[in-house]
Amino acid sequence: MTLDAKYDHLKVEDGIYSTWVDKGYFTAGDMSKKPYCIVIPPPNVTGKLHLGHAWDTALQDILCRYKRLKGYDVLWVSGMDHAGIATQAKVDARLLSEGISRYDIGREKFLERAWQWKEEYATTIRSQWAKLGLSLDYTRERFTLDEGLSKAVRKVFVDLYNDGLIYQGERIINWDPELKTALSNIEVEHKEIMGHMYYFKYKIVENGKELVIATTRPETMFADQAIFVHPEDERYKDIVGMHAINPANGQALPIMADDYIDMSFGTAVMKCTPAHDPNDFALAKKYNLDMPVCMNPDGTMNELCGKYQGMDRFECRDALVKDFEEAGVVDHIEEHMHQVGHSQRSGVIAEPYLSKQWFVKMKPLAEEVLANQHIEDQKINFVPNRFEKTFTQWLENIEDWCISRQLWWGHRIPAWTNNTTGELYVGMEAPEDIENWTQDEDVLDTWFSSGLWPFSTLGWPDSTEDLERYFPNDVLVTGYDIIFFWVARMAFQTRYSMKNRPFKDVLIHGLVRDSQGRKMSKSLGNGIDPMDVIHEKGADALRWFLTTNSAPGMDLRYDEAKVDAAWNFINKIWNAARYVQMQIGDEKPLLDVTKTSCVDKWILNRMNETIQNVESNMEKYEFGIAGNELYSFIWNDFCSWYIELSKATLYSDNPEAIQTTKAVLYTVLENILILLSPFMPFVTEEIYKSLPHDKESINLEKWPEIIAFDCCDQEKHQMQICISAIQTTREIKVDYGMKPGEDLEICLSECVSDDIKAILKKMCHAIVIDKIESDDVLSRTIDNCILTVSMDKLIDLEEEKNKLEKEIQHLEAEIKRCNGMLNNPRFVQKAPEAKVNAERDKLKDYTNKLNICKEQYEDILKKITD
Repeated sequence: MTLDAKYDHLKVEDGIYSTWVDKGYFTAGDMSKKPYCIVIPPPNVTGKLHLGHAWDTALQDILCRYKRLKGYDVLWVSGMDHAGIATQAKVDARLLSEGISRYDIGREKFLERAWQWKEEYATTIRSQWAKLGLSLDYTRERFTLDEGLSKAVRKVFVDLYNDGLIYQGERIINWDPELKTALSNIEVEHKEIMGHMYYFKYKIVENGKELVIATTRPETMFADQAIFVHPEDERYKDIVGMHAINPANGQALPIMADDYIDMSFGTAVMKCTPAHDPNDFALAKKYNLDMPVCMNPDGTMNELCGKYQGMDRFECRDALVKDFEEAGVVDHIEEHMHQVGHSQRSGVIAEPYLSKQWFVKMKPLAEEVLANQHIEDQKINFVPNRFEKTFTQWLENIEDWCISRQLWWGHRIPAWTNNTTGELYVGMEAPEDIENWTQDEDVLDTWFSSGLWPFSTLGWPDSTEDLERYFPNDVLVTGYDIIFFWVARMAFQTRYSMKNRPFKDVLIHGLVRDSQGRKMSKSLGNGIDPMDVIHEKGADALRWFLTTNSAPGMDLRYDEAKVDAAWNFINKIWNAARYVQMQIGDEKPLLDVTKTSCVDKWILNRMNETIQNVESNMEKYEFGIAGNELYSFIWNDFCSWYIELSKATLYSDNPEAIQTTKAVLYTVLENILILLSPFMPFVTEEIYKSLPHDKESINLEKWPEIIAFDCCDQEKHQMQICISAIQTTREIKVDYGMKPGEDLEICLSECVSDDIKAILKKMCHAIVIDKIESDDVLSRTIDNCILTVSMDKLIDLEEEKNKLEKEIQHLEAEIKRCNGMLNNPRFVQKAPEAKVNAERDKLKDYTNKLNICKEQYEDILKKITD
C-alpha cells in the first residue's frame, strides 16, 4: 500500500475503528498475560460527549494502548450512567414539548420513554467513542441500571441497612423545588449573591416592649417556633421565659436562651425555624420544639401561610415585606451579600427543607477508608499526590448522606411498608404477599450505584472470573471536580463491600477551559464540540493536543493554534513516512548494527534514549513530558537531521551503506509509529500498514526494545559537533551573503573523523582544515568546541561586535533565569528531578558559552582599536 501524496485525516480515520473492534483487538481475556484494568467513568446518557470527556477518555486510551504494547491483558470496561435527576429532567422537557407531563402518562409509561431516551443517546455516545478511537472492550459494556448493577445496588442497600448504616428519618435536607427532589450536599453549588437582611419588630407579650430580629428569609416566618438569645447577654437576660408575637401569623413565640447564639452578629436575637434551617433544626431537637413546614414541595407556600398560601416563596417574601412596611413592622432593611445554595441540576435556589428521607451513616464508612490510607497495599495513590489532602479532608469532615430522591428514573429503594401493620421490610426481593405491601416511591441517588462501579461492572455480587482477575482496578482517570462526588464514594463503597481499595492509582486532570482561561459554559457560548474538531482537524490531532499540553492535575486551555500545530506534526510524520516508503520499496530491510555509520549510530542512540525516556514518563503518567520527548526526536533528530543526512548515503555508490541506511530508516520509523500509537492510533495504523512487515495491525505490536550496538561517548559527541557545525556554517553563509554551494574553509578546535569531514563537505560545503592562517577570523562556539572561519574579505567587525553583544546579553539573561529557578526552593523540591538536572546542565552550558563569547568580544574590540 502506497501512502497518498497528501495527509487527509478524514480518509485516514474513516472505517478502521470498526475493523479493530470486529477483530477483537480490544477484547480482554488473554490469560497468559498479566491483567490490567481501567473502568471508564461512565458518561451520563443525557446528551453528547463534551471536550472534557474527550480529554478524560483519551488519557485512559493512551494508558490502555501503552499497557497492551507492554504485554498486559488490558480490560477497559465501557459503560454509561443513568444519571437520575439529569435524565429525568431531559425526558420531562421532551414530554413537555409534546404537551404532556409524566403525571399524564404515569410511572411505567414514563420509564418506557426514559429507556427510549437512554438507547438513543447511548448510540450517540458509542459513535463518539468510535470517532475518538477509544480501545474499549464492548463485550463487557455496563449500564448503571442494567440487571447486574441493579442486583449489586440492592445487595449493598440491604447490607448497609442490616448493619445499621442506612436509616430513615426526618432531617433538614437540600431540596430542589423545581425538580421536587432531595439533593445531597455536594449537589448544591454555593454562589455569592446580593440579598437583603430584614430587621423586623416583635412585640413582647409580657411587657409590651419590642425586640428587633433579623432574617434573610421572611417567607419562612410562618414556621417559626421560638426566639433565642444568648444566656449571658445582659441586654436580654430579663426577657428569657417571656413570649414575643410573630408578626407573620400572630403566634406567641417563647423566648429561650442558648449559647449557640452569636452575641456579635446583628441584634443577637434569632428566630428559630426548625423545618427550614439546619442549625434551627438542631436547636429544636435539643429543646423538643415542633417542626412544622410552611412550604409545598414545589416551593409555594402552604396552608400555614394564610392569605399567602399558593404564592411562590419569593413572591411571598416580597408581599410579606410590603405588608410589614405598611403595618410598621419593618425596623430597617440592609443589602446583604451572602452565599446561597443553588441546585447543580436545575440551577434554582435550593431550599433547606425538613423531609423524611433515607440516609447513610457516613462516619464509620469514612473512618475505614482513612485508616487504610496508611497501609501501603491498600492506599489509594493520587497523582498528583496533593489531591489526597482534598480527598482525606472531605472524609474527615463528612456528614450523613441523603440517598433518597423523589424521582421515577433510577434504582427503586428496596423497602416496602405493610399496608395493614405499617411494618417496614427491606430486602433483595419483594415480599411474597406483595399485594399487602407498598414499595417506597423514591429512587436512590445516582452516585449510590456509581459508587459500586469498580467492582459491580466486573460481576459482583456474583463470584466471576473477571472480578477475581481484574479487581482492584489499576487506575482511575478523572477530573478533580468529582473527587467528592465519585472518588470518595467509590472508596467507601468498595471498602465496605469488598474490604479493599477500588483502584491502586487515581490520575487527576483538570478542566478544559477556553483560550482566555474561562470555564466552558452554554451561557458564555464558548463550548467546543470535540466532534467538530475531529471533523476539521482529525481525532489524532485533537488527542495529541489534549494529552500533551498539560501536567497531571492542571487545567488545560483550548488553543486552536496548538491543534493546528498537532495536525502539522502529523503531516510531518506522514511526509517522512512517504520518504522512507519510497526508499525501501516492498521488502523489509534487515538491520545489521555492525555495519552502521556514525550517523546511523547517532540516530539509533537517540531512538534508544527516546524509548527509555518515553517509557519512564508514561509509567509516571507524565504524558506531556513523554509527548515533548517524542516531538523533539521525531521532528528534529529524525525528520530534520537523519532523513537529510541519509540522502548523502542513499545517493552514493556504496551498496552496503545504502542498504544499512534503508534498514535504519525503516527501524526508526517503525519504532516511532509504535511509540506514537497510544497518542494517535489512526495515522500510525495507516502508515504502519503501508510498510512491509508480518503483522496485520499496529495493535498487535510490542513496545520497542533497546537496540544494542557499539557506540562510544566520543562518537556521540562528534555527531553533535557535526550537526552544530552544519547549522552554524549555514547561518554564517546566510549572514554574509554566500551561496549555499560555495565552499567555505572552517577550522574546529576538536579533531573530527574523516566521516564527519565528509558529511560536512556534502551537507554544507564546509571544508575542514587544520589551521586558519589569516588574522581576521570569525569564531562561533558549538558544543564547547570553537568553529573558526577565515573571513578576511567578508567580515564586518562592527556587525560582529554587535552580534556578540546581543549574544552576551542573551546568555546573561538565560543564566539569570536558571539561577532564579535553581535558587527557588519550591522549584528544586517539587519539580521532577530530570527537570532540575536539565536546568543545572543548561546553566553550566550557558556559563561556558558566555566565557567564550566574552573572549571573542575582547578580540574583536582589540582588532577594531588596532
